[in-house]
Amino acid sequence: MTALGFLYPGHSAEDDYPRIEQLLGSDIRVDLVHTDIGEDAYRVDALRGTGSPERLAAGLEELRLAGVEAVVWACSGGSFVLGWDGAHEQVRGIALAAGMPASSTSFAFVHALQEIEVRRVAVAATYPDDVARLFADFLRAGGAEVTGVHSSGTVTAAEAGAWGERELFALARAADSPDAQALLLPDTALHTVAHIPALEKDLGKPVLTANQVTVWECLRLTDRRVNAPELGALFTREPVVQV
Repeated sequence: MTALGFLYPGHSAEDDYPRIEQLLGSDIRVDLVHTDIGEDAYRVDALRGTGSPERLAAGLEELRLAGVEAVVWACSGGSFVLGWDGAHEQVRGIALAAGMPASSTSFAFVHALQEIEVRRVAVAATYPDDVARLFADFLRAGGAEVTGVHSSGTVTAAEAGAWGERELFALARAADSPDAQALLLPDTALHTVAHIPALEKDLGKPVLTANQVTVWECLRLTDRRVNAPELGALFTREPVVQV
């Protein structure tokens, strides 16, 4: 049994995680602890507060007691707003406090792009323009070429969490461009997991979503590779039979 740990801010799209657990197989367990988000606002100052060391440390003891092998801060905005160096500091702090390997959703996107060997990406962001641009800057710092950023201007996680399939597909189509090799949906408050294969079929390219890459990143930290096509192209890099 491989036990994966996640610190998830508030309550928005956390039901993506048991869905992913079901798709991964019976020997992988997903443990999720909710962290206090403070003010629910897609502003830089509020997002910095969401990812403060005190808020993140509060959930780590519960994950340690659950016996997880690695932990990922399941939040894009609460990591990339710190910039490349600040996000590294944040992850180091989590790893030291947890006593285990750690990462965040923002780094998960960078590593997932390396996994699927893609460099040119389009960003479909729920965030306001200024926050969405910070995510694009983070990707560029990680070696990606951002062909375009489309923002819906959503201002809270609660608003993003209430989105359905219609809003999700509209955002993805508006953001996509022919020169992008993949489309990225960076918000962990957005329900995406049930729609990834359909999105990839609709756009004709890999789609990376926040909750999807977050779980993939935790698997990477534990040296697990899983073939799960229902989770998109990212999860088809390994053979069907796992040894």
